[in-house]
Formats: sequence, structure tokens, C-alpha cells
Amino acid sequence: MKWTKTALKELEKAPEFVRDMARKKVEDTVTEKGEESVSLKDVQDVFEEYMSFMESGTQETTTNIAIVRCDRISEACPGSACLLSLQARKVNFKEYGENAQLVAMFTCGGCPGRRISRLLNNLIKTVKVDVVHLSSCMTKDAYQPPCPHREAIVTMIEKKGLTVVEGTHH
Repeated sequence: MKWTKTALKELEKAPEFVRDMARKKVEDTVTEKGEESVSLKDVQDVFEEYMSFMESGTQETTTNIAIVRCDRISEACPGSACLLSLQARKVNFKEYGENAQLVAMFTCGGCPGRRISRLLNNLIKTVKVDVVHLSSCMTKDAYQPPCPHREAIVTMIEKKGLTVVEGTHH
């Protein structure tokens, strides 16, 4: 499909990790309209539709939570205790109201937490993240010694203006 230069430039504004999906959505929309080339307005319309969807799901009283898990432990743990604790609002999730929601759950990417900063940057650009929980496997002695990089990870997250809670289900 043909793209105008201004449409391509506008597409570049989408975060890199969703750009291919955005391109497909724009092209599908243009095809549905029976057109053969993508204009700046086509890209803007799709972006506006997507952003209004993102905004409509986020109320001011909603607490958006991300959980970061240990990469090594994730090979043996499916994360269900973290999720069940959040759903039941128990242990380190007991202070959250009904409107708290999980917006991301990912592993650190291996020592020394190499993917956390990049993934949080992507989340900050696309969804409102209020708090980041470091899973219990990163902070407690229950499964292994606590993460040796925990302090540096907490500092890095806090520098992004996010609240950090150490622990999930223990």
C-alpha cells in the first residue's frame, strides 16, 4: 500500500514496539474505506481512535499496577500467587480499591534487571502506571536470596516518578 511522506512521518510517532501493529491497523482501515493510499489524516484518525480507547479505560480513581518478576524464578513459577493476591486484594495489594488493575506483568530480563527500564519507558508512553510491585521472589527469602540488584532497581523505578512496593504475595 502507498503511504504519503507525512503519513509515514506521523507513524514514526508511535512507540517502536507497537509501530508494526499501528501500520497494520491504519492499512486495514484504509482498505475498508476502499482507498489505495494512506494519508496523514488516516494515520491521525486511527491514532485518535486508539488513544481515546486507552483514555476511556483509565479513570482518575483507578490504580494501574505493574508487577516485575525475577527472570530466573519465572522459569519455575507461573506468577499465579502474585495474580491471585492482587485479585483478592491480599497481602501487599490489600490497600487497593476495586478499581485497581494490572496493566503489565513482566520479568526483569535477567541480572541486573536489564529490561525493566526499557519496558517501563514503553508503559509510561502508552498507559498510566501508578505503582510498580517487585514480586516477592525478588524481595523475600522464600525462594532464593533477595535480588542482589533490588536497591538499584528500586532507585531506577523511583527516578521515573513511579511508586515502588516491595513484594506481592508474601
